[in-house]
Amino acid sequence: MVGNLKALRIAKGLSQQKLADSIGVTQQAINQYENGKVEPDIDNLIRLSDALEVSVDLLIGHEVLDPTTDNLVSDDEFELIESFRSLGASDKKMLTRMMDLMVNNSD
Repeated sequence: MVGNLKALRIAKGLSQQKLADSIGVTQQAINQYENGKVEPDIDNLIRLSDALEVSVDLLIGHEVLDPTTDNLVSDDEFELIESFRSLGASDKKMLTRMMDLMVNNSD
């Protein structure tokens, strides 16, 4: 029922735990929603749509996600974002410089 949940959560840069905390459920509940094992009740659907800043229609798949306009990130990109966020300020700065060099030298 909430077929877009995982993609929308990742696009917002949220872990399952952070999303769960924001709507008052467990991380396991979010995992079960994402894997289709359990469907959220209407109150949690509304909380999810509010937390993800999308309509319930988009969340449940009545609207189609467009990766070119919805700014979705892949699982790999999300993992990189999470890793980057865990770095200290000096490591973030060094990594950013390295990425700039790689991008500018890729021509």
